[in-house]
Amino acid sequence: MSLLNGDVDRASDASQETALRLLRDLPKFRGESRVQTWALGIALNVTREMKRSVKYAESLSPETREVASRTDSPAETSDLNEQRAIVRDLLADLPERQREAIVLRFFEDQSIEETAGLMNCAKGTVKATVHQAIRTLRMKLSPTTRN
Repeated sequence: MSLLNGDVDRASDASQETALRLLRDLPKFRGESRVQTWALGIALNVTREMKRSVKYAESLSPETREVASRTDSPAETSDLNEQRAIVRDLLADLPERQREAIVLRFFEDQSIEETAGLMNCAKGTVKATVHQAIRTLRMKLSPTTRN
């Protein structure tokens, strides 16, 4: 999970801390969720703690998936990079809670239930938060897509 918006050192630190906590807390895992969901929850908590401890206010990076070996032309690669930058900027403008909900639901493919568990809130709250975020993103994209 790419965590800290292009800051390789912070992402590396977060990955290492997450791995340490996973190993340390594995005996505490009760099996009430999938291991992947449990691990993402730990990673999300590590990221939140890092942001709070250094007042790191940048957004979570939306680039959470490795792109398998692409054979795109330079123009296609440039377009893809531009699209990623637009998505990253749009997500960065969202309130943190909305950004987390979008990243978990659409970039990490978590269900509503899993997202609610990771965000420590009700399923209805996740649905409303995602809806608000999508509405905001649509409004921001609207002028761009008309050009």
